[in-house]
Amino acid sequence: MEVATEAINDAITGYGGLFDPATNSDELRHALESLLESGLSRPPTPEPAGDAFIIYVDGSSRGNPGPAGAAAVIMDTTEDPLARLGRPVGSRTGNNTAEYVALQLGLSELLTRYEPRSLEVRIDSMTVIRDVWGGEDPTEPGVETYSRAVAAAISSVPEHRYTHLADSDPNPADALATVGADIAALGPG
Repeated sequence: MEVATEAINDAITGYGGLFDPATNSDELRHALESLLESGLSRPPTPEPAGDAFIIYVDGSSRGNPGPAGAAAVIMDTTEDPLARLGRPVGSRTGNNTAEYVALQLGLSELLTRYEPRSLEVRIDSMTVIRDVWGGEDPTEPGVETYSRAVAAAISSVPEHRYTHLADSDPNPADALATVGADIAALGPG
């Protein structure tokens, strides 16, 4: 995602992953088509400092429901980024669904690349925190599949906890989730 985000930022005026509000759908679509034609390949998997990790996650939905994106940034405990992941979620998606997708995205990639012993998830969604760490049932219809996948993934990590992020706390996944929502706003076509 990092390579793709940088390529799009090079093609379209932006602000650290956020598109200029004056960017129109045709400009964004052209940049994405150029990106797809470029044949970008996945970068090599970086070596972590150990078997303890941090995942920042964020979901973004404009209109709630509306165009939504999800993102996760995986770091080791030295806070060196190991992976930056993001994707559109849908054109009529709620914020809670985007938050679940972001957490599942990060956990899936973490478990594919590494064998974590310890994990800290940094997240701003109290809804997801109550479900995953508080044992409550999901409150938003349609997130059950994500909730089950997250529960299964997180149970495979021996030590895990969350840190609730306030809106004012820095979150490196935020801009990537916004990019996903920008792409989702294009809709089919």
